[in-house]
Amino acid sequence: MKIAKKILIAIVILIIALAAGYYAFPEKVAGLMLNAAAGQAGLTKKEIRIDDHNLVYFEGGRGPTILLLHGYTGTKYNWIKFAPYLTKDYHVVIPDLPGYGESSKIEKDSYDLSSQISRLHKFVQAIQLSKFHIAGNSMGGLFAGTYAVRYPDEIISVGLFDASGVKSPEKSVVFKMADKGENLFAIKDDKDMQRLMSFLYAKPPGLPYPIKKLMLNTYISNRQIYEKEGNEIYPAFNSLEKDLPKIKAPTLIVWGDQDKVVDISSVPVFEKGLKNHKTVIIKDCGHIPIIEKAQETAYHYRDFVKGIK
Repeated sequence: MKIAKKILIAIVILIIALAAGYYAFPEKVAGLMLNAAAGQAGLTKKEIRIDDHNLVYFEGGRGPTILLLHGYTGTKYNWIKFAPYLTKDYHVVIPDLPGYGESSKIEKDSYDLSSQISRLHKFVQAIQLSKFHIAGNSMGGLFAGTYAVRYPDEIISVGLFDASGVKSPEKSVVFKMADKGENLFAIKDDKDMQRLMSFLYAKPPGLPYPIKKLMLNTYISNRQIYEKEGNEIYPAFNSLEKDLPKIKAPTLIVWGDQDKVVDISSVPVFEKGLKNHKTVIIKDCGHIPIIEKAQETAYHYRDFVKGIK
């Protein structure tokens, strides 16, 4: 009986210690949670040097290669719910773009479109990709489309998920706010973070405390570099529109019907410019379908990629 009591006390102490760690060291706990999710998705974290930048990326799976690109202020973890639907049949590569996530953030460097695409191409060469599918969400969609324009012989298909790149006939709520000088991404506290989430998603996902704390601290600590990157990429946000006819590869357009960041009126602009496209509208979904409707979005993307001969 005494032994059983001691075991019970030890278990209680362990539970208390774990609970305390959950709140006392949220960023460490969040890192463990995210890396565990990456492992379950079949992804391995790797690093590589590109010019002065150290690029951190996920890689996993076998088969034709798919390169996935996150959006502004995003990271490779944006794809963590989407990736498991691909890694059984495809070789998946997901980088933290230079200046984001765990990749280098060098204040003196330029993060304009041309500089970022150049670094991305060097990354592709360094890990020896030749022909591959490319897809991106938001700013990542702008990068994916621009890459397909500049290096058409490397690209099998393009995925544009609520992508930047064209001038929306109707300005989104977020861009109307920006016109008034309000930067929704300049986060200083939890209230700002919750507000941002309400604009990114039709229904913001419930997140564990450590993940929410990590996100908030990341935004606060990177506020200066995010502002620099935003200012440098913003002039190119509509630059893909004129080059859409140059995209040779089949292209999938995916859009959340409640996107408040890049208005859904962008879709007909993309359709008009692209020679070979398919469009999917995700209902009850905001700006990041790869998170909010990961399974549904992945289903449509897999179906699209499988249909390419």
